[in-house]
Amino acid sequence: MRVAVVGVGGVGGYFGGRLAQSGVEVVFVARGDTLAALRGSGLRVDSIAGDFAVRPVRAAGSPAEVGPADVVLVAVKAWQVEALAPTLEPLLGPGTVVVPLENGVEAAEQLAAALGRGQVAPGICHIVASVVAPGHIRHAGIDPRIAFGEFDDRPSPRLERLRDAFARAGVDARIPADIGVALWEKFLFIASLSGLGALTRVPAGALRALPATRELLVRAMEEIVAVAGARGTRLPADAVARTLAFVDGLPEGATSSMQRDVMAGRPSELEAQNGAVVRLGEEAGVPTPVNRFVYAALLPQERRAREAAPAAG
Repeated sequence: MRVAVVGVGGVGGYFGGRLAQSGVEVVFVARGDTLAALRGSGLRVDSIAGDFAVRPVRAAGSPAEVGPADVVLVAVKAWQVEALAPTLEPLLGPGTVVVPLENGVEAAEQLAAALGRGQVAPGICHIVASVVAPGHIRHAGIDPRIAFGEFDDRPSPRLERLRDAFARAGVDARIPADIGVALWEKFLFIASLSGLGALTRVPAGALRALPATRELLVRAMEEIVAVAGARGTRLPADAVARTLAFVDGLPEGATSSMQRDVMAGRPSELEAQNGAVVRLGEEAGVPTPVNRFVYAALLPQERRAREAAPAAG
């Protein structure tokens, strides 16, 4: 199996690194300092599940340098997916499957619009990981797991092979009965925690401990459940309670990648998370006052960060 990992941050670095460590042929697509670090010193991952390194690393500066792969794992920021999608064509062969590991619920459809629905399978992952330095990843929380499925949830030999490859690499990989429900359950967690964490500038421990912010967290989750249902995905009745219990189990200092980006003044996934809740809610006729407030309150800083960000090259 040949796997191309596009984006070598916390997600791509960890999951791609585990595959490479197990002997899978993995090519990392990166640029700038990250590409130079991968080519020079390899990939280093500090993990609560065991530190490891991959040396040497196969790394390329663009999809055109890689050629067709069996699997493409897309692990860039969610706001980059739509522009990135057409550039992935050199990675595609007749049997290639492109699996986005993004926060949000729109990445798979964005990729399918550019590459064809038959070459994309929705995916999600759960991990608390971040970049320490180019080519150096820190996995700080959550037992890493990954899930993917075909759009119609049919049995899929290509995804079974990918699941088995992750299992051999020591990663909990699953093909859920309903990938749509799995996507929205992850979204329920990440959008509510990311938005309120970014707005309050405190980690999960402080956010969940104060009754006032805990109530806002619950209300934000309830809005997401309502939007999902109006769009045809009915989440389990205990979805909010289970998600809140998961938040309660996070390390005290846990933060989301969107929160870290907002606090550092970088462009963030605001549009793909709380912005998407608001937008999708409007389309479905579902009010989302908490998510709307979070989105509106963070939007000025997001616009400023995007104006200050260097142009992609």
